[in-house]
Amino acid sequence: MDRGVIALGDGDEARPLSYAAYRDACARLEGRIFGGGWGYAFDPPAKPPPPLGETFQWGLYHGDGLVGWHHAHARDERTVYMADTGILPEHQGQGLYTRLLPHVLDVYRDAGYTLVTSHHRATNNRVIIPKLRAGFFVQGLNLYEGGLNVALTLSLDPAYRDAMHVRSGLRQASGEAARRLGLGELAEHAAPMPPHLPLPPEAGAGVDLGNGYTLHPVPEPIFRAVYAELEAAAYATVSFDWRAPAPLPPLDVPRYAWLVVHAGEVVGWQLSRQWDTRTAYMVNTALLPGHRGRGAYSRLLPVVLDFLRGQGYALVRSHHHATNTAVLLPKLRAGFCLQGMQVDEHGVTAVLIHAFDPVYRAYMDARSGLTRPAGEVARRLGMTPQEDHP
Repeated sequence: MDRGVIALGDGDEARPLSYAAYRDACARLEGRIFGGGWGYAFDPPAKPPPPLGETFQWGLYHGDGLVGWHHAHARDERTVYMADTGILPEHQGQGLYTRLLPHVLDVYRDAGYTLVTSHHRATNNRVIIPKLRAGFFVQGLNLYEGGLNVALTLSLDPAYRDAMHVRSGLRQASGEAARRLGLGELAEHAAPMPPHLPLPPEAGAGVDLGNGYTLHPVPEPIFRAVYAELEAAAYATVSFDWRAPAPLPPLDVPRYAWLVVHAGEVVGWQLSRQWDTRTAYMVNTALLPGHRGRGAYSRLLPVVLDFLRGQGYALVRSHHHATNTAVLLPKLRAGFCLQGMQVDEHGVTAVLIHAFDPVYRAYMDARSGLTRPAGEVARRLGMTPQEDHP
């Protein structure tokens, strides 16, 4: 396998380091890179660390200057753990991390690993987004000495990747994934062709989403009728079949429904409702298969968020299958943060929260351990800010 110098473009490169040289770089630079975090300071350890096994280290250089590092080590016979990547603040936000990822992942694949794992502060979207774009999936959250972490896993085995979709409920089991899960030979079912539904006359004036797409408010009964017609064509997900109508009436809360239209036909929808006295819940958003990957969802989000803000909500939440990267990515780019995981009738879902209040957004960073409580956040938590001490 090649662990030589990796040219990353824009004057950046990754050079192999020994483990000792990597530790020396950490000692010199980690205060500048991670100094703003909020972790727990343990007493000196009583036990020696376990052996790391195979390790991988690179120094990140801009010209001749060391600006960061990457370190990974074997976790078990199939898994390599991306334990530590650090980049000096003045070199962050320039795509260096995104350019590094495919190269180190190729090295791990060539070394024979099946899985690549990593952990990151749950609100650190600057790292989580490029990881999801590289093919990682959200696998869970844990509370540890550094704060609230999100666990990510990349499968270098396509059958295992499909099995993760099955576990989350995003797709039905079929083919090799079904065989590996002990389900035998299950054929893949093609989605039905959607019927052609014109924009209902009851729809309100549309908001231009670009590329020929418009978003129209509609009364909830109209939304329900459209949903019933198009649901089967929009989803390949697997939900629990309750086999009976819900015994209780739906909550009597405000609901807000829109239809996505292209060339005069309905090609998607969005439904939101009140969740509690401060929070709106984006219940359901879908685009028919032929209209995905065109940016309509990303352009829809700010329109819906602006509307919900105008209704007085402070927070917006949504739930998505944990492996549904196509939806998680635009949500994280729009300012949502991973705040939890749950199992419900739809499968394993990630809980996202968007905060309109900048103080609450800063609070979420402090709660995850990404930043220390300071200023107004510290006051809201009942802590005396350091700058207020004499």
